[in-house]
Amino acid sequence: LVASPSPCMVAALQATWKMNATQLFRQSSSFLLKQSPISSTMKFTSAPLAILALASTTTAWSTSSSAAVRSVRTVPATILHGYSTETAGESATESFRLSFTEGDSTISPWHDIPLKGDTEGTYNAVIEIPKMTKAKMEVATKEPNNPIAQDMKKGKLRDYHGPIFWNYGCIPQTWENPNEEHPELKCFGDDDPIDVVEIGSKAIAMGTVAEVKPLGVIAMIDDGELDWKVIAIATDDELAKEYNDIDDVPDAVKDGIREWFRWYKTPDDKPLNGFGFDEKWLDAKSAGEVIEETHDAWKKLRSGEIEAGKLWTGSN
Repeated sequence: LVASPSPCMVAALQATWKMNATQLFRQSSSFLLKQSPISSTMKFTSAPLAILALASTTTAWSTSSSAAVRSVRTVPATILHGYSTETAGESATESFRLSFTEGDSTISPWHDIPLKGDTEGTYNAVIEIPKMTKAKMEVATKEPNNPIAQDMKKGKLRDYHGPIFWNYGCIPQTWENPNEEHPELKCFGDDDPIDVVEIGSKAIAMGTVAEVKPLGVIAMIDDGELDWKVIAIATDDELAKEYNDIDDVPDAVKDGIREWFRWYKTPDDKPLNGFGFDEKWLDAKSAGEVIEETHDAWKKLRSGEIEAGKLWTGSN
């Protein structure tokens, strides 16, 4: 008898199939000419890399390089609960850092900003990447006070090959434990705070602490690691009253997010990402449970019960 492969193993096998990104971009071009980049009726499954190619002329930091991008409203940086941000270094360089302060003290957006929002059932999201931008910004988990910086790989700044169509960030005081195997998916965590994809109608500035309502979650498997993606809506967004659970979110949005994250690494000759639970979005209740589980893992990390390694926790 042959044991059934785990979901992680299945995803890894599926991910070995690599596609020629250049050919797919060409196949997608005619589709792109007919579509609006923010149309709710976009069908991504017919052109997997269409969502990567939309704004090929935008720069890593620009939100106004094309007519499509100019139409997106940008929300100025906000101050929530007394938090403010300040920048150091030049944008689009290795030296750039966006740090967080409360009063006269520098704080960590990962460890010091509360998990939960002011409204019952909501959480805080630290926005790292505003919608319709390409620079791969993230909370620097290994640096003191965890400022936001542009990710580096092989000595080069990382950019997406096309803009991301949603606000992207992380939920503070969470951690996907790389030492703990998920009982069903048989994968280990990716050693980062849990990711959140905010699907509201406006672009939210990098460094904003936004109160969000989780709507669902999907289990992405990236290079064999579990990398949860929470889908959420900012509570001050005009769509927040309509969206309360995963079934309220249009299929085009759910499909678009899943396919974007499936394909976004393929232009670098990386394999497709996989997804657990038959690639289904889990509901808002499940999202809350996943967030709370990663919060429990974070508490163990912060207390020293789990070895932090190279991670900066403020207590090591």
